[in-house]
Amino acid sequence: MLDLTYDTPKPRVIAGAKNDWELVIGMEVHAQVQSNAKLFSGASTKFGAEPNSNVAFVDAAMPGMLPVINEYCVEQAVRTGLGLKAQINLKSAFDRKNYFYPDLPQGYQISQLYEPIVGEGEVLVEMGDGTARLVRVERIHMEQDAGKSIHDMDPNMSFVDLNRTGVCLMEIVSRPDIRGPEEAAAYLGKLRQILRYLGTCNGDMQSGAMRADVNVSICRPGQYEKYQETQDFSHLGTRCEIKNMNSMRFIQQAIEVEARRQIAIVEAGGEVVQETRLFDPDKQETRSMRSKEEAHDYRYFPDPDLLPLVIEQAWVDDIAANLPELPDAKKARFIGDFGLSDYDASVLTADLDSAGYFEAVAKGRDGKMAANWVINELFGRLKKDDKDITQSPVSPAHLGAIVDLIASDAISGKIAKDVFEISYTTGREPGEIVETEGMKQVTDTGAIEAAVDEIIAANPDQVAKAKENPKLAGWFVGQVMKATGGKANPKAVNQLVAKKLNS
Repeated sequence: MLDLTYDTPKPRVIAGAKNDWELVIGMEVHAQVQSNAKLFSGASTKFGAEPNSNVAFVDAAMPGMLPVINEYCVEQAVRTGLGLKAQINLKSAFDRKNYFYPDLPQGYQISQLYEPIVGEGEVLVEMGDGTARLVRVERIHMEQDAGKSIHDMDPNMSFVDLNRTGVCLMEIVSRPDIRGPEEAAAYLGKLRQILRYLGTCNGDMQSGAMRADVNVSICRPGQYEKYQETQDFSHLGTRCEIKNMNSMRFIQQAIEVEARRQIAIVEAGGEVVQETRLFDPDKQETRSMRSKEEAHDYRYFPDPDLLPLVIEQAWVDDIAANLPELPDAKKARFIGDFGLSDYDASVLTADLDSAGYFEAVAKGRDGKMAANWVINELFGRLKKDDKDITQSPVSPAHLGAIVDLIASDAISGKIAKDVFEISYTTGREPGEIVETEGMKQVTDTGAIEAAVDEIIAANPDQVAKAKENPKLAGWFVGQVMKATGGKANPKAVNQLVAKKLNS
């Protein structure tokens, strides 16, 4: 395993009217567990179904219905904890969190306040500039999702869809270790990447499968270090929670807006009130939603219908033994095995499908050349066509064949781009394209030399200039390539042109 070391990024500093201020950010990420059934019922979790069609009696809180825990959801939570290098608690328990929403039929949410399934873990968040922030995870607990209230279907009525009710969520709670808007987005991106590698959450923020509550506070420079030494929150400012964020871009905007709001209040002599706020991206402002509730406001108590959850260490060990290779390990291996740069390895391991595609292309080949073709040619073309790697018209075998043709000098890099384009649009095999389209590179030095001699003989003025300025030799190379239809071996052309001009 390659040892990758990083410097810690500097905290984001915002200049107020009177003082400089630093940001302190913690996040509570709600990730929907990837499972076919809900946490306490057998109802489907399929997204996009007809409203109220994925609802079991227990989800609808029908009298006498009792919850039955879904073992696979527990397994997914344990797998997530292991992927975040976290402590797995062999004994956990469920509590009732009591509050009223029209889309919460029971009048309470089954959650885990006092004894979560997963304890402390960590996420290494790389910032792309050689720095990285180690964000501590405080806990992960399982809980039911609520339903969805719909207010835009009728001017006089609201509707309720209970399809999402009872779906298993993992709430991943970080420590206040994040120090800027960019870090917050990068943390969420890294967490999303890990969960997708693990197969525990699809990370789809548009459908609400992953969303974040962002806690923002401000402090004067030096205060955060005192908090780190003492773990005393009094050194930090009062935090406000920005609720239900499902866009990395909006998260960054919301943090910036909220921090400046708090700075203005404090510098005017006021006090920030702890509360839950919503972000309006159109108005670029946060607005108060409700005062921040504490645990006692929800009247938590152990759920009387559910026994404590006890799991065995051997079961946890079996899950750990079958974890996939995670992003950091895969990136380190790509750098070590294929000689890739940090940047290229990051791009190729951004998602599991891209990493798998690259590895299939690179197997037994030059890793750097394979990475270049995957990143620059394939990814570039897929982006242009708004496709992802799973929709690539060019298979790993076909792209690998192009790399082989270049490595064997059968075609030049320029011809290879034409072969790629034909293969991309038609699905044809690269070797067959080269043969049938007459695209094979000319490596016969006699034929190339004849073309060079012809160009030199026809352009005595250019020869004289090139002898005075060797950089002009490139003109002859271009003319020879043009005369041979781009099929001449560029290396041989360069060598022969240099030899002829210097003779």
